[in-house]
Amino acid sequence: MTAAAAQQAKLRLDDLDAEQAAAVRAPRGPVCVLAGAGTGKTRTITHRIAHLVSAGHVRADQVLAVTFTARAAGELRGRLRALGLGGEAGQVQARTFHAAALRQLKYFWPQVVGDVPWRLIDRKFPLVAQAAGRSGLATDTDTLRDLTGEIEWAKGSLIAPEDYAAAVARLQRDAPYEANKVAAVYAAYESIKTTSEGLLLDFDDLLLHTAAALEDYNSVAEEFRGRYRSFVVDEYQDVTPLQQRVLDAWLGDRDDLTVVGDANQTIYSFTGASPSYLLDFSRRFPEATVVRLERDYRSTPQVVSLANRVIGAARGRIAGTRLQLIGQRPDGPEPAFAEYDDEPAEAAAVAKAITGLLGKGVPAAEIAVLFRINAQSEAYEQALTEAGIAYQVRGGEGFFARPDVRQAVQALRQAGARDDLPDARGPELVTLVRAVLARIGLTTEEPVGVQARERWSALVALVALTEELATHDPELELAGLLRELAARAEARHPPTVQGVTLASLHAAKGLEWDAVFLVGLADGTVPIQHVLGHDAAVSDEAGLEEERRLLYVGVTRAREHLQLSWALARSEGGRKVRRRSRFLVGLVPDDSPASRIAQPVTDRRGPKRLHPTCRVCGRPLLNTQATMLGRCTRCPADVDTELLAALHEWRKDKADALSLPHFVVFSDTTLTAIAEQRPADDRALVAIPGIGAKKLQTYGADVLAIVRARQRD
Repeated sequence: MTAAAAQQAKLRLDDLDAEQAAAVRAPRGPVCVLAGAGTGKTRTITHRIAHLVSAGHVRADQVLAVTFTARAAGELRGRLRALGLGGEAGQVQARTFHAAALRQLKYFWPQVVGDVPWRLIDRKFPLVAQAAGRSGLATDTDTLRDLTGEIEWAKGSLIAPEDYAAAVARLQRDAPYEANKVAAVYAAYESIKTTSEGLLLDFDDLLLHTAAALEDYNSVAEEFRGRYRSFVVDEYQDVTPLQQRVLDAWLGDRDDLTVVGDANQTIYSFTGASPSYLLDFSRRFPEATVVRLERDYRSTPQVVSLANRVIGAARGRIAGTRLQLIGQRPDGPEPAFAEYDDEPAEAAAVAKAITGLLGKGVPAAEIAVLFRINAQSEAYEQALTEAGIAYQVRGGEGFFARPDVRQAVQALRQAGARDDLPDARGPELVTLVRAVLARIGLTTEEPVGVQARERWSALVALVALTEELATHDPELELAGLLRELAARAEARHPPTVQGVTLASLHAAKGLEWDAVFLVGLADGTVPIQHVLGHDAAVSDEAGLEEERRLLYVGVTRAREHLQLSWALARSEGGRKVRRRSRFLVGLVPDDSPASRIAQPVTDRRGPKRLHPTCRVCGRPLLNTQATMLGRCTRCPADVDTELLAALHEWRKDKADALSLPHFVVFSDTTLTAIAEQRPADDRALVAIPGIGAKKLQTYGADVLAIVRARQRD
């Protein structure tokens, strides 16, 4: 660390609050930072690292900071780079547990195993399918997903195949299939990974082999512990027994460990994660410094108040450690609550509210719609598409694998290889990147068409990332930018793409937005049905409390605008038998339009939302078929019968190839609407009800090609 960087880090300590400064200045040794949502935990731990280095307690290259997601690791590296401590050799290493283990295993493998070759697998499904087939279980996608989850849980919990059945019985775990059958699949899976060409390792194996190498080989342990002397673990409430075993192997008999976490944000127990290591930290290290961060700099006092009330109803040991957040921002609007007759009405209303926020200047990238399960996404994709609002479904970790992004990076590499370009740095580098990307589709105006917009958004995101990096490092050159892009691609750390974010509550962990819509908050969804009994009595107390924490995480994602909503029926005009989430009891203000307690309705239908009108006569469309067709059933149809026949033939071939029922691809009514309206482009195609963004992406090109071919004929 340079003297200038050390002085910079020292000066920045003056900007910390008292509790943050106490954590930063704590003596070398065990430190536990209990950090509530929005309390500046990343800033605190990166400044602690800078303080330890600048005070001479440890060299920068002797510090290993680990977290659980590539995005979080990327943020750590960015913050450390700003302090002059990250991104290059000889600096602090900030990685995920798995990335750190992979790096170590590659280095130590020859000493431990010798010349036995190994290969990392990133997809378990094919191997789990083989194992399931050998064990007599089905190999459909849902079954394989359940079996894969159980194997990952068992390995993360340090449970061997032969111990799985007993562990399930002891822990009263709700296994997806008979425990002995799951154990058989687990055993077969482990066997399949040993091949005549070497070993196949999954991501959990990286941790297992790394821990074993340090535990069983003194030379390996001595070399590693001589290399790394200080450890920092972010999101410590999410550690699994396997990850804790690796951490213990890293530490040996040392105690130079800083952990940060919040037990009330424990939402990954299904993976084996346990907050017990965080809760028991001061028992393991009685001399540990424990600091509580409760000043919330993210959210308005109104959002903070609601978050405190949500988690204030929690029960159990975790609840006993709850942090009482104290809002530090100026006042903002009160959180809004809304009840709707059905999910389509809820989605349409959310899209309308988002339109209003966009009109007030809230950027689309600062708005999120969060739901409990991914299946809820489609209604919002369709509603936003119909409203003409760009969106992205969270899960953009594949950003750098997209063909258009790979093409853009390749274009930048080719530019970097030229010797006739000026030495561009900082703002000039941004200008150069814009010029290079302009040759492959970057325009000043957003183009028309879903695919074109997605490509354009990706290129804009690369420019924005360049601007961000150049701001932190005015001397950044193209070669340095390319190294950073390569590191992010390897770590699966994408930039932010413009558009409203759609994400599950689990995927939203660690993120934040100016405006958040928490949707689908009905009993049976939040909390999820499997933690409830048939009579809505609690059957899984621990599961119920984790669902409450999940809602708490959702609330604390919002900086200023927050709306919580639910629907009484799933489909339009359906029976309104749902009730609002039990977690909302006592939270809805008396003056809210949603303050009444929802009563199940069996016969009466509530007031209808506004209906679309017939494209022929202009009258309201009052039934599903008419809405799908875009016209009254009595109005004359202008259907192209030959086009309709071609669409039916295409649907049959597509459905058969995917092993799907024909109607899952498109319903008969949707095909009829296409044959009547004969859409010419993406915009016209998604205007047809029943064709959302997912179906457009999957089938849109085929359908438009069929329509165009018919028109040419």
